[in-house]
Amino acid sequence: MHFLRTAIASTISLGLIFAQTPADIEQRIRHIQDAILPAVLTQGQPPATTKLADRMDALHVPGVSIAVIHDGKIEWARGFGVTRLGGPAVTPDTLFQAASISKPVTGMAVMHLVQTGKLDLDADVNRYLKTWKVPENSFTEKTKVTLRELLSHTAGMTVHGFPGYAAGAPLPTLVEILNGEKPANTSAIRVDTVPGTNWRYSGGGFVVTQLLLQDITGQSFPAFMRETVLGPSGMTRSTYEQPLPKNRMGEAAMAYSGDGKPVGGGPHVYPEMAPAGLWTTPSDLARFAIELQKSLAGKPNTVLSAAMAREMLKPGKNHWGIGIGTGGSVEHPYFSHGGANEGFQCNLVAYDTGDGAAIMTNSDNGGRLASELLRTIAYEYKWPDFAPREHKEISVSPSILSQYAGVYSIEPGFNLSITLAGSQLISQATGQEKVPLFADSATTFFLKVVDAEIEFPKENGPASQLILHQNGQDMTAKRLDDAEAKKVTDAAAAFEKRFKAQTPATGSEAALRRMLEELRTGKVNYDLLSPDLA
Repeated sequence: MHFLRTAIASTISLGLIFAQTPADIEQRIRHIQDAILPAVLTQGQPPATTKLADRMDALHVPGVSIAVIHDGKIEWARGFGVTRLGGPAVTPDTLFQAASISKPVTGMAVMHLVQTGKLDLDADVNRYLKTWKVPENSFTEKTKVTLRELLSHTAGMTVHGFPGYAAGAPLPTLVEILNGEKPANTSAIRVDTVPGTNWRYSGGGFVVTQLLLQDITGQSFPAFMRETVLGPSGMTRSTYEQPLPKNRMGEAAMAYSGDGKPVGGGPHVYPEMAPAGLWTTPSDLARFAIELQKSLAGKPNTVLSAAMAREMLKPGKNHWGIGIGTGGSVEHPYFSHGGANEGFQCNLVAYDTGDGAAIMTNSDNGGRLASELLRTIAYEYKWPDFAPREHKEISVSPSILSQYAGVYSIEPGFNLSITLAGSQLISQATGQEKVPLFADSATTFFLKVVDAEIEFPKENGPASQLILHQNGQDMTAKRLDDAEAKKVTDAAAAFEKRFKAQTPATGSEAALRRMLEELRTGKVNYDLLSPDLA
């Protein structure tokens, strides 16, 4: 479990009264480019900003491309950095892999066929599949898999995501991918829970959808998507072709790992096109978002009616719509999706009306940079979400702070140790570094490195519990007794000692080798991995 950034801003305004001039827009771009904001702001203190170029250098991100939507239009689009080390500059037309942002574009195509009466979201998908069928088992005896479930990650399908294939490597067919047969590098895509009962992210469900769309249309998936969504939405530079045609490789950014080294052989190939195969630009992703905004508003468009757009964005389990996540308030709802392929990470966020942004990078560290850019854009445009949270820091007596020192258990194996160093409270989560806490009040404290709060309910004497407010959730942690607390602090001290000495914990090498073997055979138990690692 890691501290996560939360989306909270202090002001609500999705538009400006006066139209922006080119000079105003350039000033906005300079503000964002020259002052990437931290996760948390403190009232009365200047924020510790950094320049975009410095963050790109620190995170080994060669290139980033951004498109910003304002008042339902692309207000600006710009590239920063290079497509490859020593190569040409990134431009707004540079192609990046959209990775999982391929999914909502696929979802829009499905909704178009639902609109024309060719598909039923709630029918058994085996009714449409011809080349392959979802294998029947005990989980599907009474409840059949539907498109709504496949596209909202509730079908009980396995296989979280796909690593892709090195350039030039043998590529499996869709049926081989679905059955986990070589040369496929992932396990068989199967139903292992009763459809409709649980939410679990599954790229595998979108591979089933890809085959279904090919079966009912008789077209290749890239051709169908070009005809149904990409062309009508004005996404003229985008394609689902995998691999990218050789005559277009000069338009593409090259992929880089987190250490700054290029991915061997260039960008990976993704025959799993529906969940991961879209090559596009931020401007084209913005056009996709604007098309959806137009549909919701009942404005003239070419893909979805207002009713179909509302159906696509209707929140289901885990606030998931058809191929896309939803969030925000009743007054300001938004839709969003992130993406991470080998050497590419990106993000798309757009409000149902008004503003949004698409950010694409060619680095495995690009997701972190995209989050930093998103909160800076949100602050600049005064969005109600995603901007840094602002706190007012106060001083609290050490005698009060001392009542909070202790070890608190959030869940088995995950604890928060609170210590007092002079007049400064320090928090340390299991397996993480020590982080200072700053007071909002005598009972609430915030972190400056991430957007999270710790609250100690008012009590007489030492605190018996704390509440961690983070990522829209409240997690209560009970204080451990002295004996249990000593075990935790001793383990933390041992970990710190091992880390400094660079010596492994007992069993860690065996666990790592087991995971590597699972990766090699394509049979990874994702349930044993953290969400980020998965």
